[in-house]
Amino acid sequence: MTAPVLHAVVTGAPPAANVGVLVELAQRAGWQVCVIATPNARRFLNVPALTEETGFPVVSEYRQPGDPVTVPRADALAVAPATGNTLAKWAAGISDTYALGLLVEAVALRAPVVAVPFSNWAHLSHPAIVEAVGRLRSWDVSVLTGDDICPPHPPGPSGPYAATFPWDALWDELRTRVAPTRPGPGVPALEVQNP
Repeated sequence: MTAPVLHAVVTGAPPAANVGVLVELAQRAGWQVCVIATPNARRFLNVPALTEETGFPVVSEYRQPGDPVTVPRADALAVAPATGNTLAKWAAGISDTYALGLLVEAVALRAPVVAVPFSNWAHLSHPAIVEAVGRLRSWDVSVLTGDDICPPHPPGPSGPYAATFPWDALWDELRTRVAPTRPGPGVPALEVQNP
């Protein structure tokens, strides 16, 4: 039995620098993790360290014709941090980055997906973003928001708020979206609970 695969989709916000926390949580539970980054997210990442830690390249661009596939298909996806830009494009079905292409497909494939927005209250209160979150939730995407999860910060620099990003809450929610179906050698098989 092979280990389940998590695609950790990171977007361009300061908490992206700490995606290694999610990688570690998932690996301790027996998952393989592939980091999928938007082009803006790469500037926050230590790409060589993540590649070594996961055993997979950090992917942020579509493959060129004839290039090999470098990451396995996901059993579940985590979008963290999720910027307002990513939420709006995702809900509109826009696939102008590799990360967004995977997220758009995930909705149609009904894959377990958990997203945690990270932005200021002015961005997250914009009607288009509010509507995007509602649409994603209506498609069975778990979008964790609210003052008890990851409170929107004031407009301005967001770096000081990155340390409060709720990686544990994200992982706990993701675990509720998948369940073991049969015992294996330390790694459960997965079954979508909310098909």
